[in-house]
Amino acid sequence: MKTLVRIMAALALVALGLSFAGALHPVGDSLAVFRLAIAVPALLLVLGARLPRAWWLAGVALCLGGIGSVLWHKLPLAEPGPVSVYQKNMFHRNSDIAGLAEDILAADPDIVTLQEVSVENEALLDLLREAYPTQHLCRYTSRSGIAVLTRLPTSGTPFCSEKIGLAVLPVDTAAGPVRAMSLHFAWPYPGRQAGQADWLAPYLAQGEGPVILGGDFNMVPWSHTLHRIARAAGFRRAGPSRPTFQLGPFPLPIDHVFAPGGGRAEARGLSGSDHRGLLARVSPAG
Repeated sequence: MKTLVRIMAALALVALGLSFAGALHPVGDSLAVFRLAIAVPALLLVLGARLPRAWWLAGVALCLGGIGSVLWHKLPLAEPGPVSVYQKNMFHRNSDIAGLAEDILAADPDIVTLQEVSVENEALLDLLREAYPTQHLCRYTSRSGIAVLTRLPTSGTPFCSEKIGLAVLPVDTAAGPVRAMSLHFAWPYPGRQAGQADWLAPYLAQGEGPVILGGDFNMVPWSHTLHRIARAAGFRRAGPSRPTFQLGPFPLPIDHVFAPGGGRAEARGLSGSDHRGLLARVSPAG
């Protein structure tokens, strides 16, 4: 039994260590999604494995570091900003379009970022058109539309990426012009997320003005992918971390809003989707 516990502890520690290796291989970020679910059992195994003192201390330190790296993101790291953003993956078969429209109008955001705007649920745009007359929809397939809506003045040319699910709308805020973006990443490895991040990071780094980005990233905030994207654009995630999607027993924070000065985010309801919405109040200035 003692040997079995040691083997299990070693395997758990290897998996936990690999969850920090997203910069070396995208499988690291796939494991990072479940870092807390790996770190807690690993800590219990290490405590019960009767390892040599040096190995015991190293194992405990790695487990506590893994737990801390997740819990840190549950703290609010910035004050609310003057621009409000409602972020939502609608779900292509949304069963409550009227309820979602009601929730968005009640939240009264300046900008709305939407994913999975399908031909079945596109009626939401009509329900919101009076309050949000400027609507930029990028239709990739019948199920995978990406949209940015705003009530603010706009200038410049909207953009739809041909490489990834990305819609861009130049918006004039009281703090100055920004590029408001809606993003939908694929699932991480073995999905196509790493390749999409390879395209997005250089695009954001081009420096064509501040960016406010809302999206379904299908990735957690403590991952290499999100750190890389934040560095490329020079922005911060609105916090604290809020679970927005339930994957089996795991509540995952995979929907996010980023802005130069960060901000505060609160979770909204499902409103017919499999993702909770986010209402973020962010700062366009760093």
